[in-house]
Amino acid sequence: MMLTAGALPAASRADLLPDYCRPMSHKSLKQSSHDPTGGNSDRWPIAPGATQEIFNQRGPGAVTHIWFTIAATSPLHLKELVFRAWWDGAAKPSIETPIGDFFGLNLGDYVIYENDYLACSPGRSLNSYFVMPFQRSARMTVTNEGSQPVGSFYSNIDFMTASIPADALYFHAQYRQETPTQAMKYATPADARNPGGKENYVYVETRGRGHLMGVTLGWIQNSERWMGEGDDMIFVDDETKPLIIGTGSEDYFLGSWNFGGREGARPFAHHQYGAPLIQSPERVGGRYCCYRFHGDNPVTYTRYLKHTMEHGHANDRGDCYYSCCYWYAAAPAADFPPLPPVSARLPKIIAL
Repeated sequence: MMLTAGALPAASRADLLPDYCRPMSHKSLKQSSHDPTGGNSDRWPIAPGATQEIFNQRGPGAVTHIWFTIAATSPLHLKELVFRAWWDGAAKPSIETPIGDFFGLNLGDYVIYENDYLACSPGRSLNSYFVMPFQRSARMTVTNEGSQPVGSFYSNIDFMTASIPADALYFHAQYRQETPTQAMKYATPADARNPGGKENYVYVETRGRGHLMGVTLGWIQNSERWMGEGDDMIFVDDETKPLIIGTGSEDYFLGSWNFGGREGARPFAHHQYGAPLIQSPERVGGRYCCYRFHGDNPVTYTRYLKHTMEHGHANDRGDCYYSCCYWYAAAPAADFPPLPPVSARLPKIIAL
């Protein structure tokens, strides 16, 4: 094919264009807490014990963005409010987590940060960019499990209606905690070995087919010194031994050297990893919020997945862990462990 100087074939010219320059067939929509009377009361109050439905859609589509902001009397509302979602009429939720943990605020404090999937902005606005496809229906709720009313819950959920590929996977988010983790005792330092992941902290354990997207984790230290010598261990399709083994907790979260140590640790937040909250590092009462996503290389499984991490070297520490795990699965719902009651979810130091 002969080309004049500076010319490109039509196909090449098209490939140079970003997607937003090309024709699109989906329909963009939003469900929000807007005032249906046309007034300015664009929010929902949520009484203690009440559940507010925030999204309900029939037909195929995908949630592309979630934005919440909350005015509540209780300073603990990020742990007291529970966010749930159901896909395609499933009896069990595919998202079930305190709202703060879903947005990476696992210790109930607002922290300004941004990554590829989650963000907390000035003004205490919470954002998610996880894409959540569904074939027939989607429903989301927020439940106030606290003892005080939420005066204003503002919500904007952006979604598209479009034909969804039959093999599209369903988004899941699950909360877990261990407060405290059970510290293993060893006769000598040489005995402190854990090659098989026994007694590790578990982020998620699930069956079927899908892939792991990542985790958020809140840590509270119950004793002095660095608590992050635990290795990440991920079991894939084989329940007897981990397929993936890392080199340390701060390494899994793509930091290094204790995130800077007792005197030098500084919060950080990047596209796929971060520790946006670091307070009183390596001290009793030290608080960390961390996240790690696997968007570059989601961890695939065909039968079984268990994502775990040691708590200290060979599980020798007893700290408090609060986590949310995110993954996609072929089935619209999975078995979740019971959600702990509010009184157990509130972050605290445990006397050991």
